[in-house]
Amino acid sequence: MTKAIDANDLARLFEPGMRVYVAGSTNEPRGVIDALAQNPERADGVTFVQFPLPGINVTDFTALHPSAHMEVFFLTPQLRESFVEGRVELIPMQMRQVFEYLRDCEPFDLVIVQLAAADGGVHPPGPCVDFLAAAIHNTRAVLAEVNARLPRLADAPGVPRERVDFAYPTSISLPEYPAAAANTVARAIGDHVATLVSDGACIQTGIGAIPAAVLDALGDKNDLGVHSGLIEDRVMRLAERGVITGRHKSIDTDCIVTGMALGSPELYDWLHERTSVRFAGADHTHEVSVIRQLDNFISINSAVEIDLYGQVSAEMLDARQLSGTGGALDFMRGARASQGGKSV
Repeated sequence: MTKAIDANDLARLFEPGMRVYVAGSTNEPRGVIDALAQNPERADGVTFVQFPLPGINVTDFTALHPSAHMEVFFLTPQLRESFVEGRVELIPMQMRQVFEYLRDCEPFDLVIVQLAAADGGVHPPGPCVDFLAAAIHNTRAVLAEVNARLPRLADAPGVPRERVDFAYPTSISLPEYPAAAANTVARAIGDHVATLVSDGACIQTGIGAIPAAVLDALGDKNDLGVHSGLIEDRVMRLAERGVITGRHKSIDTDCIVTGMALGSPELYDWLHERTSVRFAGADHTHEVSVIRQLDNFISINSAVEIDLYGQVSAEMLDARQLSGTGGALDFMRGARASQGGKSV
C-alpha cells in the first residue's frame, strides 16, 4: 500500500550506504530534491545515480554532504568540478546499454520518479520515460513525487499504484528548455541536411542549434515520421502543420515516438492526452532491431569535432570530458540497418 509522506518522512528514507536512482530530464523529482536539500545530513554515505540533462538537471548531489557520491551517464557543467575531484563517477554507456544496466545491476534501495495522480490504478509518468521501466523493475522501494501539474500522457508506460511505496505530493511546473537560436551557419547546414530528407522519411534529431535549424528547414516536406530519443517545440509545430504525420511508418504508424519531451509550457500542454505521441523507453527508442523496421530512417546528430577521416568526437574536447556517450551511436547503428537509412 502506498504511504503518503511529508518532507520530514521523506528525509528519513535516506540511510548511509544506500544506492538511489533519481529520474532525470523533465521527469526529475524536483520537489523531492528540494526537500532533501533542507536535510542535507541525510545524504551522508548515499550514492545517487542519474542520467542528467544539461540545462535541465542542475543538482550536484555530492554537494549535499562530503560523503555523498554520484554516478552519472552524462556530464553537465554543474558536475564538472566534482567529476574532476572524483566525487562524481562517469559511466560511459550508450543509452540503450544504460537501460540494460539499470535493469540488471544490483537492485537500488530507492528509486525516485515523478508521476501524475493515479488513474484507474496506474500512475501516468512525467514526459520522460527513457529508463523508467528499467529502474522500477530493479528496486526495493519506489518514492513517487506525485505532481499535480504534470500533463497526462495518453500513451506512455505508467506505474501501477501498488508498485509505489511512498508518495510525496507537489504542484510544480515542468522545467522549460529554451529553443535554440540558429545563426547563419546553422541555418545553412540545416538547409543542406533538409535536402537529404525525402517525403515520408522517418527522422531522429538531437538538441542544439543545428538540429533545430534542420527542423526549421523541413517545413515543405510531406508525411514525415519521428522516432527519436526526444522531441521539442519544433516537432510540435511541424506536426500541427501536417508535415509530421507518421503515415508511412511500418511500425508505430501515425504516431510520433519519443523517450522524452522538453521545451515550453505550450509543448507540455499540447502533450496532454495526445494519442498521436507515444512515449517509450530506451529499449524501444534506441533499439536497433526496432529502428531497422523503419524504412528511410534518418538520424541527425551534432558533434564537437570531426576529423578528415570522418571520425567523430561528441563528448570530449582537448582531453576534457564535456558530456557523455548519449544515444547518437544507437541511432547511427539503426540508420545503417534501415532500408534507405542515412546517418547525418
